[in-house]
Amino acid sequence: MAAQVLALLRDVSRLEAPLEELRALQSVLQAVPLSELREHAAELRLSPLFSLLNENHREQITLCVSILERLLQALEPVHVARDLRVNLQRGLTHPNDSVKILTLSQVGRIVENSDAVTEILNNPELLKQIIYCIGGENLSVAKALIVEISSVSPDSLNYCTTSGLVTQLLKELTGEDVLVRATCIEMVTSLAHTHHGRQYLAQEGVIDQISNIIVGADSDPFSSFYLPGFVKFFGNLAIMDSPQQICERFPVFVEKVFEMTESQDPTMIGVAVDTIGILGSNVEGKQVLQKTGTRFEHLLMRIGYQAKNASTELKIRCLDAVSSLLYLPPEQQTDDLLRMTESWFSSLSRDPLELFRGISNQPFPELHCAALKVFTAIANQPWAQKLMFNSPGFIEYVMDRSVEHDKVSKDAKYELVKALANSKTVAEIFGNPNYLRLRTYLSEGPYYVKPVSTTAVEGAE
Repeated sequence: MAAQVLALLRDVSRLEAPLEELRALQSVLQAVPLSELREHAAELRLSPLFSLLNENHREQITLCVSILERLLQALEPVHVARDLRVNLQRGLTHPNDSVKILTLSQVGRIVENSDAVTEILNNPELLKQIIYCIGGENLSVAKALIVEISSVSPDSLNYCTTSGLVTQLLKELTGEDVLVRATCIEMVTSLAHTHHGRQYLAQEGVIDQISNIIVGADSDPFSSFYLPGFVKFFGNLAIMDSPQQICERFPVFVEKVFEMTESQDPTMIGVAVDTIGILGSNVEGKQVLQKTGTRFEHLLMRIGYQAKNASTELKIRCLDAVSSLLYLPPEQQTDDLLRMTESWFSSLSRDPLELFRGISNQPFPELHCAALKVFTAIANQPWAQKLMFNSPGFIEYVMDRSVEHDKVSKDAKYELVKALANSKTVAEIFGNPNYLRLRTYLSEGPYYVKPVSTTAVEGAE
């Protein structure tokens, strides 16, 4: 099949108006696996296809774009950056949007590949041209690419800011169009994943502006479009920098998260719960939340309520947040922090262990696994082991392999057994016989099936 592709490519390069050959090539390509095309990557001559894009013939352009989309996937991003540079530069200024989007998607592949991106960064002229060409576009693909390029290094961010493109993005972030604002905040959050990106946003006063918009959101009837993204931005910022500093400097962020958990809108509750989970994923964040006292206890009660009564998707998000909040690595298990996680657990419901066990018995693998994750998060904490040991039937539930039927659930159960079996306190709390059963489960692996003994019955056929 690949031989047919190469023969048609040769025909296309020889002819002036190869419409029939292009149709045949598009058809053949649909049947050739990508792996086979990759084996012949060195023989793929794509320049003639790019040349055909320069003619004002709609069907020809459509066919070439479709063919190139497939063939370019077979080439390594480094090869695209090195050998098709001139074609990419032309594509960026093409009057047809589908050609621009094709080219931008290839620039995206290059930017995401550490070897290929150096090809662009070592060629300032090309980088400037890419940025200049993207700047003329209002396509959201182009904006996302600007953020990706800016995230690569301080130098690439500098090129993008000098071109005025990042400034334009930040203007839209604080502009009047709430839908554009919602898209921009996602991109700005991506930029904030890098240290130089966060520095730039702080210097330009962007973080303060985002905080002020959250303050004004109460009086904006359209705030539900962008507020989730703005809150997520701060959640990400807190965990990458310092939860304490961010929460102290921008108290409106914490205030808004607490407020959103009381909302009637499941989208708002979901974002608030996710953010609490992110904030509480390290010890500093947990201590920030603990300082809010009874307010946080009330919030945990709400999360427990939603975990039991919300839609399946929101239940899973609540369970994931609970796992994140309650997990403590062994080296951080001080008496104070253990007391804190124990009191948080008891705030979730009247009988949290039974609540999560009930959820884990529901016939949905995602819910089952999310509930097992909660047990795994607390499995190495002595107070939780005592609760488990004293809860009738709990150890049997852990050891029972017949509960899980699919691979993901078996893996999740195995993680729970592993967390218990590797804990220093479990032998003392569960007793040696149970400890040995856990070790046996562990050594047998997640997918062990007990052999069924067959006894011959006399006279049976």
